[in-house]
Amino acid sequence: MLTIQDAVAVITGGAGGIGAELAKYWVQHGGKVVLSDVSESGLQQVAGELRAGGGQVATLAGDTTSEAACARLADLAIDTFGAIHLVAPAAGIIRDGLLVAPDRETGKVTKKMSLENFQAVININLTGVFLTVRECLERMINHNCRGLICLFSSTGSLGTAGQINYSSTKAAMNVMPKVITAELFRRGLAGQIRCVAIAPGYVGTPMVKGMNQKALEKILEQVPIGRLIEPAEVASLIGELYRNEALAGDTFFIHGGLRLGSKG
Repeated sequence: MLTIQDAVAVITGGAGGIGAELAKYWVQHGGKVVLSDVSESGLQQVAGELRAGGGQVATLAGDTTSEAACARLADLAIDTFGAIHLVAPAAGIIRDGLLVAPDRETGKVTKKMSLENFQAVININLTGVFLTVRECLERMINHNCRGLICLFSSTGSLGTAGQINYSSTKAAMNVMPKVITAELFRRGLAGQIRCVAIAPGYVGTPMVKGMNQKALEKILEQVPIGRLIEPAEVASLIGELYRNEALAGDTFFIHGGLRLGSKG
């Protein structure tokens, strides 16, 4: 079993949501964090709160779709704390819309998802994860670090209408742990560095809680436990996945029993 005490976590999307909650959880358990986000102001706010509680934090504002930025982030962790033990690429966006949207009266297509909105989600949610993981994994191997790569999938990976871009990236996160684990296994490293993914359902971030309340009520009707998943519960699951070294190569759902209907 691994311990979080003095372990170093690299977290992207650290200015809010699950990324910020994971950073809070990590330092509360004695770990050190390296945070990245495109929002410099949000990043500094979270870092300030963590430092006020005694946390050891390094930050780097940057775009995860940039190879150079991801390399700098991984180097920052090594240069500041000497190791990387957890990689949590939580940065992600949504640009929802139907692939094609026929008009209800004429039956003719009047709208379709733009290439810009499709590509933006692919760039951040997939390419950004690839670059973050590649650069951190390289340094974990070269510096003989023991730990976990934790990817972020979603129940959207099961196929949610209006999210062909987002769902595709999250489905990719489901298979990545298997591929990465197999590659590490070939080199005799799978016991040293593990890879998993988590797949949250509807999480009670400020954005979700602030949405149209009638729409939120309809969402909660689909959740057997009758409520949103708390960000702290997601962070706790990641902590357990880190500690338990028997968990590797799979995706772990945390959705309160949610099952998507045939219309997504």
